[in-house]
Amino acid sequence: MNTLSTPTEPGVVLEHRLTALDRCDSCGAQAYIAAEVNGSELLFCAHHGRKYEEKLRAIATSWHDETARLIES
Repeated sequence: MNTLSTPTEPGVVLEHRLTALDRCDSCGAQAYIAAEVNGSELLFCAHHGRKYEEKLRAIATSWHDETARLIES
């Protein structure tokens, strides 16, 4: 698996590429996680990203996590 932007330390985001216009595919909330699966990008809010993370990481070719932005000061 190729992990693009998973921070190695809590609170560190390597790249901000998701905006308020990017919405969760499950519920429509703002997306903070993007996963590429079978050539398609799936977007998730923090809640749904964590809910499906274990299963998705097993099949995803990339995982981009910006949830640290939720706790920035």
